Amino acid sequence: MKAAITAVAGYVPDDVLTNADLEKMVDTNDEWIRSRTGIRERHILKDPNLATSDMAAEAAKKLLEKRGIGAEEIDLIIVATVTADMHFPATANLVGEKIGAVNSWGFDISAACSGFLFALQTGSQFIQAGTHNKVLVIGADKMSSIIDYTDRTTCVLFGDGAGAVMLEPSEVEGIHDAILHQDGSGAQHLRQKAGGSLHPPTAETVAAREHYIYQEGQPVFKAAVKGMADVSYEILQKNGLTGDDVAWLVPHQANLRIIDATQRRMGLDPKKVMINIDRYGNTTAATIPLCLSDWEDKLKAGDKLVLAAFGGGFTWGAIYLTWAYN
Repeated sequence: MKAAITAVAGYVPDDVLTNADLEKMVDTNDEWIRSRTGIRERHILKDPNLATSDMAAEAAKKLLEKRGIGAEEIDLIIVATVTADMHFPATANLVGEKIGAVNSWGFDISAACSGFLFALQTGSQFIQAGTHNKVLVIGADKMSSIIDYTDRTTCVLFGDGAGAVMLEPSEVEGIHDAILHQDGSGAQHLRQKAGGSLHPPTAETVAAREHYIYQEGQPVFKAAVKGMADVSYEILQKNGLTGDDVAWLVPHQANLRIIDATQRRMGLDPKKVMINIDRYGNTTAATIPLCLSDWEDKLKAGDKLVLAAFGGGFTWGAIYLTWAYN
């Protein structure tokens, strides 16, 4: 028995932050941002009373409507996020309450930009074990809540959004293989310095702006290019596939150059790559399900997909699956 994706939906806030808007905030310009990242705009959840769980719940509600089922049928909710509403309860707990999933249990996974892959593979295990029939996997992040909009190296990169998929049992289509990695030595290059048990919030950590994303661009970029490209090629080799066999590469949307390097390493036609970074920026755990949502009408049952990501920590991985429906 395999775990197949039987429904997908995405949600982004209405407010848009363009490159032109950022030109008024920091020393940058549209040409610089586009040429180095491929981003022209990103969506921002501006309402201070709304959080990651609200976007996740919106994506989940859309998914349930498309699937034609009630929230009470959900067995398990897994939310991948680095911007949980709070340390506890889990964002999955809050999403369950907001959508009325009264018969579910759930938890969060924190693996930065690889979070959705980690959550998808985790959710698939419950399906394959035969203990669950409907697992809701969500990637959602309100990145604007941890972005320093005076730091031009990071504020141009990220946006807010959520994407959700439903996993259900299938005898034919579904997740075939996953290769996932982590390397904690990468934390020095990409992390949130304060706010956890190592450096709890204090007046000093707030004044030092240590509750925002800290990133060293060059080492992160080099590790991401190698990690995401290599693992995508590795999963092809492991499963006896070539780029010709793959219908779509669904890459994490961090940087267009990283995506291009992955596509070339796989020997894949550029037309087979899902790209929406130009409209959303890097929504962290939400990028891959948002791509699936945007491209849903182009997917056919039996299509071979490779999902690939690289995230802070470092974390990276790839999943090979076949699409389950038209």
